[in-house]
Amino acid sequence: MEKQKQAYIYAILVVLIWSTVASAFKVSLRYLDFLRLLFFACIASVTILFIILLVQNKIRLLREFSGRDYLRSAVLGFLNPFLYYIVLFKAYSLLPAQEAQPLNYTWPIMLVLLSIPLLKQKIKLKSVLAIIISFTGVFIISTQGKILDFKFTNSGSLLALGSAMIWALFWIYSIRDERDEIVRLFLNFVFGFLYVLISTLLFSEIIIPDIAGLLGATYVGLFEMGITFVIWSKALKLSETTAKVSKFTYLVPFLSLVIIHFVVGEKILFSTITGLVLIVTGILLEQLNSHNSPALRQS
Repeated sequence: MEKQKQAYIYAILVVLIWSTVASAFKVSLRYLDFLRLLFFACIASVTILFIILLVQNKIRLLREFSGRDYLRSAVLGFLNPFLYYIVLFKAYSLLPAQEAQPLNYTWPIMLVLLSIPLLKQKIKLKSVLAIIISFTGVFIISTQGKILDFKFTNSGSLLALGSAMIWALFWIYSIRDERDEIVRLFLNFVFGFLYVLISTLLFSEIIIPDIAGLLGATYVGLFEMGITFVIWSKALKLSETTAKVSKFTYLVPFLSLVIIHFVVGEKILFSTITGLVLIVTGILLEQLNSHNSPALRQS
């Protein structure tokens, strides 16, 4: 089988998995608070990433990193998984999944906004239009279509947007890191887990959940934070261009709504669909304008 076809298969597999994670978040939060969900999910992700490093014979690379490399991982681990998932899971605990997922999906637009002060990039007129279109979608989703009321349903909307901004910030500071991707991700999660452990001890409690909660956290850790990253990296390496596989990611939020409806039991609002279409339209317009499709994404 030619490499590009293999890349498509890997990309579609990842998209199908990513489409389930919003529902997994929401269902898992029925059994665990957001801190304990992150705690047990991190255990699963660190474990699976360590096993992957063993299989790929990459453990030795950890000895080659400098103190500065480990410091960078400590900082990046604070952004993701620690801060990013705390904010994201808290948003999911407050919002319907159909609202939290599209709002979190605005990270490419947040990337454009943050690139202005952090990367000194000039913003073009088309980018301004893309931002306006996407944030119109955000406003429609956050108000559940009651745009004349000018009132968000609750603070979860701001948290979901905040998680998108944190991911964009993480992306900017990760882009120049040339270390092996899997080793880098493993170290980020090791440091992130330490932060999560301290926070859980301070603000929650470590209690082994029932089987449903444990399975949910394990699923999130394995498929949102671990295995899918490896498969996605494989798809990017096999593909002739990043754009050829990245285009499949636009299916994720729409497939997520279908799964949210049947698994979580939410009635999908017309305002959610309308807002999501506007958000994705803005993202597409921006990426066509910049001729660049970011290789990283989040749920």
